[in-house]
Amino acid sequence: MMVNCCGLLTVDKEPVPLKSVEVDVEVRDHVATVVSTLNYENKEDKPLEAVFVFPLPGDAAVCHFSAKIGQTQIVAEVKEKQEAREEYDDALSSGQQAFLLEESDQSPDVFSLSVGSLPPGESASIRLEYVTELAVQADDGLRFCLPAVLNPRYQPQGSGGASVQVTAVPASLVPYSLSFSARVSSPRPVCKVESNCSLDPLQYLNTEQTQATVKLAAGHKFDRDVELLIYYKDAHQPTAVVEAGQASAKPGTLMGDPVVMLSLYPEFPQAVMSSVASCGEFVFLLDRSGSMGCPMNNSSSDQTRIGSARDTLLLLLKSLPMGCYFNIYSFGSSYEHIFPKSVEYSQKTMEEALKKVEEMGADLGGTEILRSLEHIYSQPCILNHPRQLFVFTDGEVWNTKDIMNLVKKNSGSHRCFSFGIGEGASSALINGLAKEGGGHAQFITGTDRMQPKVMQSLRFALQPAVVDISVTWDLPKGVSATVLSPPITALFQGQRSLIYAQLTGQSSEAAEGCVTVKYSLAGHPSQNQLHFSLRPAEDSGLTVHRLAARTLIRSLEMEERGRRGQQDGGVKEKVVELSVQSGVSSSFTAFIAVNKGDGEAIQGPLVRRNVPTPMPMMMACRPMSSGGPGRPMMMACMAPCPAMLCGGGPMILLDKKKKKKGLLRKPVQKHLQTDGAAHYQPPQIPSSCDADLMDASEDSLFDDTVSPCSLDEIHLPKQPPRDPLLQLVSLQKASGSWVLDPALAAALGKTSEEVENPKPASVNQEVWATILALIWLHGFKMDAQEEWELLAIKAVSWLRAQNAPCVTECVEAGNALLGCNVQKDALGL
Repeated sequence: MMVNCCGLLTVDKEPVPLKSVEVDVEVRDHVATVVSTLNYENKEDKPLEAVFVFPLPGDAAVCHFSAKIGQTQIVAEVKEKQEAREEYDDALSSGQQAFLLEESDQSPDVFSLSVGSLPPGESASIRLEYVTELAVQADDGLRFCLPAVLNPRYQPQGSGGASVQVTAVPASLVPYSLSFSARVSSPRPVCKVESNCSLDPLQYLNTEQTQATVKLAAGHKFDRDVELLIYYKDAHQPTAVVEAGQASAKPGTLMGDPVVMLSLYPEFPQAVMSSVASCGEFVFLLDRSGSMGCPMNNSSSDQTRIGSARDTLLLLLKSLPMGCYFNIYSFGSSYEHIFPKSVEYSQKTMEEALKKVEEMGADLGGTEILRSLEHIYSQPCILNHPRQLFVFTDGEVWNTKDIMNLVKKNSGSHRCFSFGIGEGASSALINGLAKEGGGHAQFITGTDRMQPKVMQSLRFALQPAVVDISVTWDLPKGVSATVLSPPITALFQGQRSLIYAQLTGQSSEAAEGCVTVKYSLAGHPSQNQLHFSLRPAEDSGLTVHRLAARTLIRSLEMEERGRRGQQDGGVKEKVVELSVQSGVSSSFTAFIAVNKGDGEAIQGPLVRRNVPTPMPMMMACRPMSSGGPGRPMMMACMAPCPAMLCGGGPMILLDKKKKKKGLLRKPVQKHLQTDGAAHYQPPQIPSSCDADLMDASEDSLFDDTVSPCSLDEIHLPKQPPRDPLLQLVSLQKASGSWVLDPALAAALGKTSEEVENPKPASVNQEVWATILALIWLHGFKMDAQEEWELLAIKAVSWLRAQNAPCVTECVEAGNALLGCNVQKDALGL
């Protein structure tokens, strides 16, 4: 039989039933409601089942799912997951249409949507709605991210677990379109909206500029997540939103009572904030899996992720305070450390570490972060040196929930700062590490520089830890608050803390409540207060209730996983009950919709179609070693493949265990699998993709389209010359000083004689060299001040300790030499 090859095809020349995705976002202050409409059409001559696996933000509360077939609208219900799967299979077996939406068991940011029994020529429109909080960025922007890229997730050897099949194609070949628009409103004016994608200009809807709309320009390429950065005037004022309960729900339940969402922005005393801690154990954990060899963004000449991470480690090591302890770990399929245990920071240990960092490549195979974390947590803590863990990863792991459990279990002994590098980093992993570890998360995408974001986190880590945090409520008589959020374990200057609480009891319209957050900072007791009206906000729908339910569900899921192995179904039952009551999905429930209309049963065998998910082109080809230290680099490239024009190869992650009640499905391709581990199977890529190399590690098995090719066929990207700032920074000593030598002269753009001659006679060479370096930083690199600020503070402290004479004369002579006009007090001297 001839296959009709028109329309949208996969690599196997099969039509793709998903035609378009429309996304509408409503942002109110720092909460976004997202409505996605997925339009399907079956152009084949037989009934289809379409399965689409896609990413969502890790903290999203999915709260609505419905399908429209012709004029019939079916709204899905939330049910216990196994019950929903059985109902779906039963419906398909009896020739009915059914729709199933479920969260992955392993990671809360991956969902699977099954559209069952789409008859020939039929169209269906699926509507999916979720709400999510927007994270505060270093520059006070609020970050909204629509994940469009689902990177291959690494599943460690031997980790069992049922799973769904995922098909991935290079971004340029995604066979469906995306339209995206956002409406932003806030009590304060919207200053600007920025994006990593092309936007049509911002349109203001009123003269106060408190409402605006923005649209994605036509022709989105699916090579990146869609990221919006929203900036309000006078952002980050503490606020409280009270939302009325659902009229149809029972009073005394979460959905029946009012719920309050408090956004707190603690302000710490300036005197305490200006003191930088000189103690601490700083542990840096760097991802060296093969995908870290990809470019930071999609231009092939750009620096690689691992290269950017090496530069960042240089800045971090130079900025550490004398007297602290540190160590550097790296992980792939195995893990390595520079020192057997954390060592005191000195010139000798810093030099040894930097030498090893220079040699680090993306050559350790897969992404097994769990074992490296277990090893770090097994090391005893150092008295009076609080442990600060910095994790750098592109976040392509499958066992997110196991990792969260481990971090939470050890949260009392450390703070964890996480950095998601590149497009498609798992938001569940990056945000979860920071949330459970009482630290702060950052995402580095597109053309972002990693260094300023990491240095901001180092400043947070150097802030004294806030301890003894307590929250007290002062409410009118007869009203009580039940806090639904986990206790606050970390507070940082300028960062938001959210609290959700259920308000039970009656109060008058004009009643007020007050919440007080007390804490101790560097031995100083402090408090922040927020007074708020108990009158419910108008027209906020049930957004706050759903976010509160999601927060409570996530806490209970963590509790359930913490009890693993102990027989206690109570927590799971609580999650299922709360999920069904609130209509918010969980890892134990799923959305199910069945078209029970009196139409005829759909006849004929059902054919399964996997809708491909975008993956960045650079993910498809990458350099990898054969895994493990000391092993040679292996390279391979793909044979040219004309089928490339029709889509991409499949990627296996998981295999849904379903009852097949007499239901015939077209057999899905066999995939290579060993020891229960899933393996990424690469799409077919022509070998002409310059500078792109295939992953040939033992953690990734090829299909038989691979043909090995010689090294001289492969063009490795040229490493860009070192940035002048990093050149100067690399010469700084651990103490904070610089040495007067030819390398410093070269970094300043001078000869040795030019640098040595103007030195005032009574001044020693190290003092002169350090003042010159500080003048150069202030004179030429003010735009990157947040990157070098901490190491400059260290240099100034060193200079003060020298009690050097003639500092004013040195600054004047240095300005004359370098052609600058930097004042002595601007240098901090």
